[in-house]
Amino acid sequence: MTDSSTGGYLAPTSPPPATDDALDDQIQEAVVGITGLGSDFVRPRWVPIPAKQPPADTNWCAIGIIRLVGDTYAWVGHHSDGDGYDEMQRHVTFEVLASFYGPNGQAYAGILRDGLQIPQNREALYLQGIAFVEASEVIAAPALINEQWVRKYDLTVTLRTQITRIYAVLNLLEASGTIVTETFTQPWETPA
Repeated sequence: MTDSSTGGYLAPTSPPPATDDALDDQIQEAVVGITGLGSDFVRPRWVPIPAKQPPADTNWCAIGIIRLVGDTYAWVGHHSDGDGYDEMQRHVTFEVLASFYGPNGQAYAGILRDGLQIPQNREALYLQGIAFVEASEVIAAPALINEQWVRKYDLTVTLRTQITRIYAVLNLLEASGTIVTETFTQPWETPA
């Protein structure tokens, strides 16, 4: 592992935030809890080997993060504890597309949209570091599957989280330099 004394690139030293499968699992848990659909019926949208799709008369949901947007500028602050370190914080807004299939797909989309307005449901997300921003309109998007039209309703849920990473940027122990202006030159040095 490198630190700021070695020069070159620095990788974060802190554990990574929930991303990829871990974040998908947190979202799936929220959709299951709010809609009441069984965990087998709230599925990741993209998996390496897709499972067989439930019959057309089964209510189920496919979820997946479709967009992540980080704030343009992150906050970076130095902490002088111990040898010192830099902390970087960035807010990331992400959109989750939830597609509800089945004879009650429209109802389940509405249950998720409305359930996110309930403080207790938002609290469960908040405890995982995720804030609810908004839910889109419900859009009818029937799918033709095996030569049969299947009812499908899409809802986009916008969520926000804060990413914090720690980097091994050590405390500056001493420094020296020279200030040069048009009228004078002044060397300076910090005490060791």
